[in-house]
Amino acid sequence: MPQHVRVVPPDPAWAEGYRRERALLMPVFGPLLVELHHIGSTAVEGLWAKPILDLMPVVTSLEAVDRLDPELEALGYQCMGEFGIPGRRYFRKGGDHRTHQLHVFQAGDRKNILRHLAVRGYLRACPAEREAYGALKRWLAGRYPEDIEGYCDGKDAFVRALERRALDWYDEKRP
Repeated sequence: MPQHVRVVPPDPAWAEGYRRERALLMPVFGPLLVELHHIGSTAVEGLWAKPILDLMPVVTSLEAVDRLDPELEALGYQCMGEFGIPGRRYFRKGGDHRTHQLHVFQAGDRKNILRHLAVRGYLRACPAEREAYGALKRWLAGRYPEDIEGYCDGKDAFVRALERRALDWYDEKRP
């Protein structure tokens, strides 16, 4: 079944949705959890987005996370393994009508953790970049309303360049 692509205006309820999901997840991850971040477009005020909350748990051990599959499944998450990104554990909730995604990385995975946090910070700080990204997503959703792969492929070059600019910005702002 094709996944419908829907990009919607920014919704202030996304921040509260993150807080609610965080409260559910913290006891599951327990002492494995180092940090838990709201990432992705729903974490950027003013950015159009697919209404899917992305959360990034940073943990002490991915192997230990693999043993949490039953608890996460009880919360409605489907365990997808690395799902194309080595060193990640990916979980999704809501099936074809996805509501949440977890991108779990082990502490010390500087490359993957930093790129997510840098992009989030950069889009929060740079209104022109935020608007350009939102406009691209709206256009792609109109062009590929039933083709998530076409939508993602259409964003790929923009997102890669965005990540490079965000990482440069992040490096410049650090002391």
